Amino acid sequence: MTETLIATIVSGLLLGSLYALMASGLSLVWTTLGVFNFAHGALMTFGAFVAWTVAEAWGLGLLAGAVAGVGAAALAGVLIELLLVRPFYGHRNMLLITVMTTLAAMIILQNGAQVIWGARLKQLPPIVEGNVSIFGAVVSAHEALIIVIAPLVLLLLWWFASTTRTGRSLRAVGQNQDSAALIGIDVPRAFSLAFGLSAALAGLTGVLLGSIRFITPSLGAEPLVKAMIVVIFGGLGSLGASAGAAFVIGMLEAFLVLWLGLYWTPSILFLLLILVLVFRPNGLFGRANA
Repeated sequence: MTETLIATIVSGLLLGSLYALMASGLSLVWTTLGVFNFAHGALMTFGAFVAWTVAEAWGLGLLAGAVAGVGAAALAGVLIELLLVRPFYGHRNMLLITVMTTLAAMIILQNGAQVIWGARLKQLPPIVEGNVSIFGAVVSAHEALIIVIAPLVLLLLWWFASTTRTGRSLRAVGQNQDSAALIGIDVPRAFSLAFGLSAALAGLTGVLLGSIRFITPSLGAEPLVKAMIVVIFGGLGSLGASAGAAFVIGMLEAFLVLWLGLYWTPSILFLLLILVLVFRPNGLFGRANA
């Protein structure tokens, strides 16, 4: 019983870590631009495929593959912002248009992955081989490392957004674009940076997940849905709220799977999301508007 409980907690931490990385990227774009990037999951898949190509097909190793995957995803995110989002800045229907353009980017990336890499299942090697024992529960060393890496990346992102001049400029643009431009901040550059950082987080998630699950063109579809649930559940506009909500959702999902099974869990999560929004429209950790 104790081993089962510990294994479930570790599973919740693992899910929370992956969801936090994905949701933080989505939240970063929303905080800066006020739009959802529906291509976020496809960028995760793209990063995983590039990492596999460099690490396995070219035989250059996982480290080179991870760097290439994260870099390729970041570059693709910047291109999406430049080509499919930036032309519509200031448009009265920008939010709706951005939904359509990022959905188009998602379809292009998914179909492109199908054409380039095919439908055959692929998988990255784990970062660390073997298993570790946590209070009697045995988990893979790779999964344990993810639980360590994700909070460190999120802390680094928080440090960047809170203490560096570039990070503070992103926050200023998110609060008021016109005022940020008046004090000399390059707003379009901030938008590109937000998309690039967001896509890099998606690519990193793809690399980490690619050693646990098989890499397919639709790999990012489920994580995208979960990340959107996390962002809305925690409260829009806050990286900290998204990270906290990710671990809450991860723990809930792990225990719901244990108690109710895999098939009922998504329905219960959506029901909880609805209940939270009914009683706290700004999200679980969101602040009420003045």
